[in-house]
Formats: sequence, structure tokens, C-alpha cells
Amino acid sequence: MRHRELESLLDALLERARFTDYSPNGLQVEGRAEIRRVVVGVSASQALIDAAAEWGADALIVHHGFFWKGEDPCLVGYRRRRIAALIAHDINLFAYHLPLDAHPELGNNAQWAKAMGWRVLGRFGRQDAGFWGETPEPCRLAELAARLTSVLERPPLVIGAEDRRVQRIAWCSGGAQGYIEDALALAETIGIDAYLSGEISEQTPHVARENHIAYLACGHHASERFGPRALAAWLQTTASLDCKFIDCPNPA
Repeated sequence: MRHRELESLLDALLERARFTDYSPNGLQVEGRAEIRRVVVGVSASQALIDAAAEWGADALIVHHGFFWKGEDPCLVGYRRRRIAALIAHDINLFAYHLPLDAHPELGNNAQWAKAMGWRVLGRFGRQDAGFWGETPEPCRLAELAARLTSVLERPPLVIGAEDRRVQRIAWCSGGAQGYIEDALALAETIGIDAYLSGEISEQTPHVARENHIAYLACGHHASERFGPRALAAWLQTTASLDCKFIDCPNPA
């Protein structure tokens, strides 16, 4: 497959055109024209780039790429080293940020729900990035945290009483703690027992406590492995590419 063919395939699959994002989606660094081997990962770190080069990848697809709004645009230091490595090994870099959060089947939030057994009932928030639904059965907050620990392979930070009853929840992967305001607006109409995201800010516990919902910070990286892993499997079976997901551990 040619690199522009892969970009067109991904653009259509992930609905690139409908998103206003914080960084460019699509092909960010051009490499060799012909693509046979593809690595998919969360962030275009040096470790992931090196792993892709060692495996002989022609393309690297990530959730977190380069060229973020407000970021220093100068290609010096570690930014230069990352791009230099891609160019030296002739590897294409593709990045899909919000499109890979929001996709209804392969996205981080849809796949998070699938892994946890949650029933998706709707969407909320800016660009419909947030999801809401229900756990299979009512449970205590401590039980939800234990299940998250098992699935995410790390314990969440929990704001709320352990014995609190939880069933109707809202979630949005990554750095979406600010979506708690949107979750609260949703709670006024349908009722929300807990909101889950990847990160937490200083004000988040206050907002959760004062509005009587639980909050769980589950890890930015941990909550955004789902989409890249699912995308790798989809490309392997659908696009006739030799494709694999590589996880570079990150505690944040």
C-alpha cells in the first residue's frame, strides 16, 4: 500500500474531516512510499520510534504525534532527535488524536467500554468525545476501582466514598478532566454516579465533591492504549498489512 493510500484509508475510517484538533491529524512526517509493515502506539516517543525502526516498520501510527498548538515549533533537542530518527529510517509518521478518542468502534472510549463491559447509551461534550452509559450491574465504587485496576493494570485515583453505589457513568480518556463540567450538565438530565478520565487537576476533586458525583483518574496513557491496539488489529485483518501494537510503559 502507498503511504497516501494509507492516509486516505485512515482519514475516512476515523472521520478526520469532522474534527477541530490541537495538532494536525494524518501524515505528519513523510517516509518511504511503499508500506508493508506498520507499528501502532500511543505516543511518538523516542522509545517507540526506535522500536518501530528495529522491527523494520515502514509506518508508525500514533495517538499523540507532533506539532501541538502552543508548543515550541523549533526542531531542536529531543524534538530534532525524534524526527531525525524517523527520517533516517524512512518511516512515515501518522497521528490521529481526537479521531482516535471518539471513533464509535475502534476509539479509546468505545474500546474502554468494551474492555470493562459497560453499555454505551450516548455521547456528550465537545465534538462528542465523551461517552456515557451503565455498568452491567450496580456496584460499589470500590468494586469499580478494582475492576479498573485489573483492566488498566494500574489503580485509579478515586474521589468518593468506597461504598457509594455506582451504575450510570460517563467517561472520556486522556486529559479530559475538564469534561467533568459537561458530565455535570448531563447529570442534570439523566443522572451520573461517576465520571472517569485519565488525568486529574487540583480543582477536579472539589467539583466532584460539591456536585455529589465520584471521580476516577485512571491514567492518561493507560486509558488511551485501547484505540491504538484496536486500530492495529483492524489494519492487520482489513488492510493486508503486517501490523502490531507496541506499548511503551508510561505511569502518567
